[in-house]
Amino acid sequence: MTESTSAGEPSWDLYRSFLGVLDEGSLSGAARALGLTQPTLGRHIDALEATLGLTLFTRSQSGFIPTDAALALGPYARTLASTATALLRAASGHGEGVRGTVRVSASEIVGVEVLPPILAALRARHPELVIELTLSSRIEDLLRREADIAVRMFRPSQDALIARRVGTIGLGLHARRDYLERHGTPENWAALQDHALIGFDTETAYIRQARRAIGGLTREQFALRTDSDIAQLAAIRAGFGIGICQVRLAERDPALVRLLPEAFDLGLDTWIAMHEDLRDSPRCRATLSALVEGLERYIGAPDGAHVDNA
Repeated sequence: MTESTSAGEPSWDLYRSFLGVLDEGSLSGAARALGLTQPTLGRHIDALEATLGLTLFTRSQSGFIPTDAALALGPYARTLASTATALLRAASGHGEGVRGTVRVSASEIVGVEVLPPILAALRARHPELVIELTLSSRIEDLLRREADIAVRMFRPSQDALIARRVGTIGLGLHARRDYLERHGTPENWAALQDHALIGFDTETAYIRQARRAIGGLTREQFALRTDSDIAQLAAIRAGFGIGICQVRLAERDPALVRLLPEAFDLGLDTWIAMHEDLRDSPRCRATLSALVEGLERYIGAPDGAHVDNA
């Protein structure tokens, strides 16, 4: 394995090993993650330190502790990793037809509850397409090429992205029918205080903006606190209490009842974004089209869709 380029610069293999040790904190952990041997990783770290003239890790019995230099280099190495992965995805898609790898990023709920049947239909139409699905809400993953296409609940503003609005996903208060049979159905907002409420653990900028829509509810009023949308949905489905979930998802489950729709009716503006450099990629165009079609059908509001930055 080549450990430096012909010009004497470190090869990508060295940076890859560096990131592995940085993330895992030890040669053994990095070896398992990367499928390399510990001696090979040790040689890579030694070679990178020698080439850069820096000490990247302090060796100790507890593992490899990154130095300030290693922490400073980390973001640049991650950019290299994202670019290398994006290069391989792009290369895999060349040739006739829709083929190769496309990486899709979505939030927890959308990625777990909404996209699987859409992606299954896409794969059935294009059997040479490989789909990577990552659960994330960061728009930066597109700019850094950590993903090809992202489903987001806000309008992307970066000029380098093509963004398409697919509609608004409605949110509502819901509870299991048997929970309401045991504890009663709240007839007004004030009556919610007598129930087990499911909500956030950490207040984010979005939650602060939505505070008026959730009636000023605070963290202290929730009987179950979690920042995971999937965990909140699971708690509602289990009959823990009353929480917020997507109206379309709740409609799939006859055990769930929507509460106080006139008092609480919040919407999530839903967008699909892609880096503009991928507009001519057959794999990305096919995936984007499938996501738009599938999400419009799920939302039930295709008339509101339009394209920005196209």
